[in-house]
Amino acid sequence: MMKRFLYHCASLCFLVSWLLVFLNQACAQHTTADSVRDEFLHAWNGYRNYAWGHDELKPLTNQAHDWYPVSLCMTPVDAYDALVIMNLKAEAAEAKKLILDSLSFDRNFEVQSFEVTIRLLGGLLSAYELDGDQKFLALAEDLGKRLLPVFNSSTGMPYRYVNLQTGKIRDSINNPAEIGTSVLEFGTLSKLTGNPLYYNKAKNAVVQLFRKRSHLGLVGTWINVETGTWVDSTSHIGGAIDSYYEYLMKAWLLFGDQDFKNMWDESIPAVNRYVADSSRGMLWYGQVNMESGGRIGTTFGSLEAFFPALLCLSDEVPRAAALETSCFAMWNLEGIEPEELDYTTMHVNDQRYFLRPEIIESAYYLYHFTGDAKYRQMGETFFHSIVSRCRTESGYAYLLDVSKMQKGDAMQSFFLAETLKYLYLLFAPPEALPFDKYVFNTEAHPLQRPVR
Repeated sequence: MMKRFLYHCASLCFLVSWLLVFLNQACAQHTTADSVRDEFLHAWNGYRNYAWGHDELKPLTNQAHDWYPVSLCMTPVDAYDALVIMNLKAEAAEAKKLILDSLSFDRNFEVQSFEVTIRLLGGLLSAYELDGDQKFLALAEDLGKRLLPVFNSSTGMPYRYVNLQTGKIRDSINNPAEIGTSVLEFGTLSKLTGNPLYYNKAKNAVVQLFRKRSHLGLVGTWINVETGTWVDSTSHIGGAIDSYYEYLMKAWLLFGDQDFKNMWDESIPAVNRYVADSSRGMLWYGQVNMESGGRIGTTFGSLEAFFPALLCLSDEVPRAAALETSCFAMWNLEGIEPEELDYTTMHVNDQRYFLRPEIIESAYYLYHFTGDAKYRQMGETFFHSIVSRCRTESGYAYLLDVSKMQKGDAMQSFFLAETLKYLYLLFAPPEALPFDKYVFNTEAHPLQRPVR
C-alpha cells in the first residue's frame, strides 16, 4: 500500500505543483548549462572585484566578510572544484594562486570543526584530486592535523570547536550532523596520505554515536560527547541530524566499508517508519521523540530537501520522487523556497531563503536515476526564481522574506560550491562530472571513488 501511495502522490501532486508555475515557466528563457555558468561567473566576478582574498562577498554593500579574525579563503576553496568542472580555466588558475599563496591554518583562533571540515578540508581534497597539485594536499593534511583534537573526548565523539594553533577544544554539547560529518573528508585524507589515523578517528565517532541510538533505531538532536547522554531527544532529518544519515550511505559508497552499510540499513527503516508523515496527499518528514516515536512536530524546510537525493542512493526512487514533489510544492508557495513551513497547514514559519542547494541537489539525483525531464523542468523553475529574486549587481543575496522579496546582505560560499554547481550539473552532459566516479560530500565537493 505504501509503495502504491508513493507512486500516486509523486505523479498527482507533481501535476498540481506544476500547474502553479506553468504560465511563468512557459514564458521563461530556456535554461542551459551555459546560462548557469554565466550566473556563476557573475557571482564569482562580484566576489573577485569586491572581496578578493576574503571569505565571502556582501552583495548589497559590496563589502567583504570574514568568518574569523583572518580570512581562510572560504569562497575560493569552496568554489575551486566548481571552477574546474565548469571549465573556467583562467578563473580557476587565479583562485588557485590565491589559495596557495595566502592560505595558512597556523592561526591562533578557534573554528567550528564541522563547517571547516566540509567547506575547506573537503574543498582542498577535491581540488587535489581534480588538479593534482601536491600543495593542495599539503594544505589539507595540515588542516586535518589541526582538527584532530576535537576527537579527544571520553567517548571519541568530537567537540564542536578547536583552536587551530593551540588545539584547545570547546563545546561538548554536539549534534549528530557535526559528529558524523567528517568521515568522507578524513577518510579521503587517510587514503591520500597513507595515514589511517584520520579515518579511524572519524569512523569511531560515527560508531559511538550509532551505539547511542534509541531502541527504535533513532537518534536525537543534541548529545553530550563526554557523557554520551542525550540532552535533546527530538528526532528528524533536518539541520543538526541531516548529514549524519547522508554520510552513513556515502561512506559505504566511497570506501566500501560494510560497517557503514550496516548502520545505514539499521537506521533508514526507523526513519521511514517513525519520522515520515503524510499530509494533504503528500509525503513529508517531521519530528518525533526518539524513544517513543510519538509525533511532536510537523515542520519541514529547505535543509530536509536533501533527503530525496539520499533516498535515490538507497534505491528508494519512488519515495524520493514523492518527497521531491512535496519539496517542489513548498518552493511554489511563494515562488521560491522558504526556510521552514508547517506541512499540515502549508503555513510558512520561517520566511527566509538562504540560497540553499538541497532541493536542487535532489532534482539532480532524481534526473540521474530516472532520466525524467520533469526534474530539469523543476531546475528551470529553481534557476529562474533565484535569478529573478536574488540577483544583485555584484552577485546574489539571500532573502530575508520570500513573500516580500526583501534581500539580505550575504552570499555564503555554498551558493557557488553547491547551489550553482548542482544546477550546472543538472543541465550539463553527464561527462561534465561522471556521476558514478565520484561521491559528493555534504558541501558538494566531489571525492573520487576507487575503481572496483
